[in-house]
Amino acid sequence: MAQEVLLMKGNEAIARAAILCGADAYFGYPITPQSEVLETLAELKPWETTGMVVLQAESEVAAINMVYGGAATGKMVWTSSSSPGVSLKQEGISYIAGAELPCLIVNVMRGGPGLGTIQPSQADYFQTTKGGGHGDYRLIALAPASVQEMADFVELGFKLAFKYRNPAIILSDGVIGQMMEKVVLPEQKPRRTDAEVIEQCPWAANGKAEGRKPNIITSLEMDPQKMEVRNLHLQAKYREIEENEVRYEEIQCDDAEYLIVAFGSCARIGQKAIQMARAEGIKVGLLRPITLWPFPTKAIQGYANKVKGMLSLELNAGQMIEDIRLAVNGTIPVEHFGRLGGIVPGPDEVVNALKEKLIKH
Repeated sequence: MAQEVLLMKGNEAIARAAILCGADAYFGYPITPQSEVLETLAELKPWETTGMVVLQAESEVAAINMVYGGAATGKMVWTSSSSPGVSLKQEGISYIAGAELPCLIVNVMRGGPGLGTIQPSQADYFQTTKGGGHGDYRLIALAPASVQEMADFVELGFKLAFKYRNPAIILSDGVIGQMMEKVVLPEQKPRRTDAEVIEQCPWAANGKAEGRKPNIITSLEMDPQKMEVRNLHLQAKYREIEENEVRYEEIQCDDAEYLIVAFGSCARIGQKAIQMARAEGIKVGLLRPITLWPFPTKAIQGYANKVKGMLSLELNAGQMIEDIRLAVNGTIPVEHFGRLGGIVPGPDEVVNALKEKLIKH
C-alpha cells in the first residue's frame, strides 16, 4: 500500500508524529515560532482518539515540571517551546537529567538574546549542547533539516530518551518549523498499556501496585561521596552515548578541498552553496551534524588532513565553530559565517564567505 504524502509545516509534522508514535502526554505553552505545535494538537484532539493528554500549562516552568512528573511514571511525555521559553525550562530539564528520566523537548529557535525577535536563529546551540541548566549533564540533541526529519525525529528522540533514560531534544529553528514540505507520517502505534509501562520501565514511580516497593524519583543527594558516584555514573552513560549515537550526513565530501559544516536550515543553504561553488571549479563538500550532541568530532577530525579549511555555517555569531576547532585541533583554518537578527543568508553569500575567509588565504 502506497504511503500517503502530505503537505504541512514542520511544527504540524512534529505534533502529528507524536500522536502517531503513541505519546502519552504533551505539556506546553504557546510562543512564536512554535505555536502551531500546540495549535495542531488542540485541533486534532488526540485525547478523543488515542487518549493522549494535551495541556496548555500556565507557564513554561509549569510545563516542564509536568513533564518531570509524567516522565517519572515511565510515560512518553514531551513539550515544545522556542528559545526564551526553553530558557525558562532549564532548571526543570536539569532536574529531569539528574533523575535520569526520558522525555522529549522541542526547541524551534528564534533570535535573541532576551526577547529578541520571532525570526529564525540557531543561537541556542550552546544552551543545548553545553547543558544549559546547572550541573554536569547532557541532552541528546537532534537537528532536523527538513519537515520529514521533524516528523522522523520524534520517534527517534523518544527511542533514544528511553534507551538511555535521558532527555532528548529536537533542536529546530524558525525556518524548518514554519516552512511547508511534503512529508510521510509514521503509522499509528497504540499507546503502551500500564502493564507494559511497568514491565518496560521498572525504575518508574508506579506506586505500590502488586506488592512492589515504590521507586523514589529524585536528583537530590546530600552525601558528597554518593553525589560524586551519581555524577560519575552519568558521565559513563554520556560516554556510551558518544560512542554509539553519533549521526551525520556527508555530501560531496570525497574529493572536497574545503568543507562546509552546517546543521538544520543552514545545511540546506550549504547544500546549494556547494553546488554553486563547484560550478565555479571550487571543490567543496558539506558535513551536516544530525546529532549536535553527541557531536561528530571524529568524522570532522578525519577531514583535517584531507581539506584545506572548513567553514562553520550557522545562524548565530559563531557557536558550533568551537566544537569544529576542537576537533581539528589547529591543523587547518576554521572560519565562521553567519547572519544575525533573523536574517537568513543566501547561498551566494556563503560562497563569497568561503572565498574571502579561506580560499584567498
